[in-house]
Amino acid sequence: MAFDFDAAVTAPFRMQPGLRRMAEGARALVPLHFGSPVLAAKLAVLERHAGDALLCAPGFDAAPAVGALAREAERQAPGALAGDEGELRALGWRLDREDRVHPDACAGPIPDAGEHARIGALLRALPAPLRRLALPSLALHEDFAVVDGARATLPCLAVCLPSHWDPAEKLGRRFAEVHAPVADNRLLLAAGEHLMRLVCGPQRWERFVWNVTTLAALDAHPRRQRRPHWTDDPDPQAVAAQAFFRTEHQTFLPLPGRQQALFMIHVEVRPLRDALQSPARAAALRDALATMSDAVLAYRGLAPVRDRLLAWLDVRSRP
Repeated sequence: MAFDFDAAVTAPFRMQPGLRRMAEGARALVPLHFGSPVLAAKLAVLERHAGDALLCAPGFDAAPAVGALAREAERQAPGALAGDEGELRALGWRLDREDRVHPDACAGPIPDAGEHARIGALLRALPAPLRRLALPSLALHEDFAVVDGARATLPCLAVCLPSHWDPAEKLGRRFAEVHAPVADNRLLLAAGEHLMRLVCGPQRWERFVWNVTTLAALDAHPRRQRRPHWTDDPDPQAVAAQAFFRTEHQTFLPLPGRQQALFMIHVEVRPLRDALQSPARAAALRDALATMSDAVLAYRGLAPVRDRLLAWLDVRSRP
């Protein structure tokens, strides 16, 4: 599973849903292991800001969705998470039926005792109802939310690595409210509630989101991380050296019979230079940036550097 650059970076650029049917048998889940930068980033968030990342609307029962995710993880990422038993198997912890935390005797050798101990301390410190949300958050690269297709809302979120948005502001809100801040959002809003019902149907869907940013961190929560200002240096090379390519592979796992789906977000960040593996990709990014509206450029923080980025990309796009 990977971000599909060629499908995602197109011109003219439009803010639109961009849903694509997932190929039969395609995998959407990646297990985490000790020493992973993603696991380290998630641990840091959950140790300090669990209440901002693990969220459920009052009265909503997340157990069916979390159970479905765990069973899907057993199929796609064997060994990461054992669903109904509440085992964080690859990381060496489990929950009993009362959600109490225990070392997992089935986990095998623990390669990092310090990180293992941190995970156990974190799980024990969390309120019991949040531990079942924390398990898949730590077992898998992907953040996730529950989509309620009948109400077009997000009644549950487990999002440690948001891309410049606050999960707490999205909890329980309708699609139009969630996407109200997005620039040039007319196409998104027009299709919104239909799309939320669509992704809760039998077909699996995916979409791709990207941005060029100055922030290298995986956690881009707007209150926890402030994007560094773009350089004033007129040299396009200086801008390119500061730029990172942030991507999301978003996938939907329908929950049959519930009018719900799991919405999963796989975030990656890498230097922009590393993301452009060919002149053709540099040209595609140049054309996408060149056709962004002023509103989108401002929303994405690219207005001050668009011209310098275009100049750099023009050079990179030459064969």
